[in-house]
Amino acid sequence: EGAIPPEPVRDLRARIAAADALVICSPEYAHGVPGSLKNALDWMVSDAAMIGKPIGLLNASARSTFAHPQLAETLRTMSATIVEGASIVISLDGRRLDAAGIAADPVLAALVRRALDALATVI
Repeated sequence: EGAIPPEPVRDLRARIAAADALVICSPEYAHGVPGSLKNALDWMVSDAAMIGKPIGLLNASARSTFAHPQLAETLRTMSATIVEGASIVISLDGRRLDAAGIAADPVLAALVRRALDALATVI
């Protein structure tokens, strides 16, 4: 209590506080949330920026079945609002698509568009 967090943490907190919503897409690592993401979230626990923040979770691998629910539980514990319609699985397994490739694929683009629309509706 009373400690001043490092500048990168203050910057992260300010950016999250200024955002209307968040979209988080993270890989699964060793059947869990990667340590770097979990560490960033741990820095947010003592800050009010996540409270009630609408969040969409994108899972880019149908084989990633552990990290997604763990991430959702961590965010709920932080009092963030997981927007179910904005939380989707986009199976990119083995497809090696970049953002332009995803946008060019009508099926994938429609999934992402619906998720973003659901998030925008909450905002």
